Amino acid sequence: MALLSYKHLSILAFVFLITACNPEPIVYHQDYYKGLTQPIVPVINSTVSTTKKTPKQIGNYSAKKLTGAYANSSTAHKFIGYMGKQYGFTQNYLNGLFSKAQHLQSVVKLETPISKVKTTFIPSPGSWSRYRKKFLTTRHINNGIKFWRKNAVDIQKASATYKVNPEYIVAIIGVETFFGLNVGKTRTLDALSTLAFHTKRRSKFFTSELENFLLMTREEGYEPRKIVGSWAGAMGLGQFMPSSFRRLAVDFNRDGKRDLWNPTDAIGSVANYFSHSGWQFNQPVTTQVSKSLGTNIIKLSAYSGNEFWRTYKNFKVIKKYNHSNHYAMAVHQLSQAIKQGYQQ
Repeated sequence: MALLSYKHLSILAFVFLITACNPEPIVYHQDYYKGLTQPIVPVINSTVSTTKKTPKQIGNYSAKKLTGAYANSSTAHKFIGYMGKQYGFTQNYLNGLFSKAQHLQSVVKLETPISKVKTTFIPSPGSWSRYRKKFLTTRHINNGIKFWRKNAVDIQKASATYKVNPEYIVAIIGVETFFGLNVGKTRTLDALSTLAFHTKRRSKFFTSELENFLLMTREEGYEPRKIVGSWAGAMGLGQFMPSSFRRLAVDFNRDGKRDLWNPTDAIGSVANYFSHSGWQFNQPVTTQVSKSLGTNIIKLSAYSGNEFWRTYKNFKVIKKYNHSNHYAMAVHQLSQAIKQGYQQ
């Protein structure tokens, strides 16, 4: 959803750095950990009313003054005052909540640009081949087939409801979180607080996401400090930022709450995201061509030489999820590989 560029070459492979504000950004929604574990599910207050007329502050937080990492942060104090005036959060509640929030220096490093001078992305030879190798694996394909079979009813229902081809719903979840096994391990409150109060480059964006996060927890009944996700604040199987969660997440299993850690809600929400972005059902995404002639042609650097692909509107829809040609092509090719295996 947003375009990023980050520091530290030692972390390059780990977070798939492709540079920021340039044609090929990082895979933004996820932290791709080497050790995949079972999904981490947030604590949900099931007793909270979903009635929007009387929103409740979730969690037992109360303090007369702000302490901890943000005690001396004028930005944090200003934000707390704004949330109280604009949305009715009590100052004691937010003081208590943010007094427990942690400053994450690792997040600051990841958000810091590699260079203030270098602004042009120059792909290295074989960059597409290296990127593709991360996702077009036997493990990704086989787990995608298993995920589709296990959730076939929900995937078919989401496809029919939102007119989105099912293989792309599956592939997005595969690229983002390895089908739910890698939803991230960073406490979202800590990540967004750090990015909003301790970084400058895109502090306005992350302050807005922190605002949406607090509103989301109140609306949906989530305990704010129990939610975990990517270092940049993305959450769930589809790695939605809080603003996207509030706009596009759906209660697809109709249990009274939107829960993107639940496969059913995640499947429906990804499909809804694509639908709102303009997906054209059963229409082409991209086709390989021999030369870079004509319009809407992209060039990808492979070990075997440059590849040229003609892209269509659906390719651009995928890029609205992450504005990277590498990302969109990985989603497309993974979707086709999973579809072929599933149909067999």
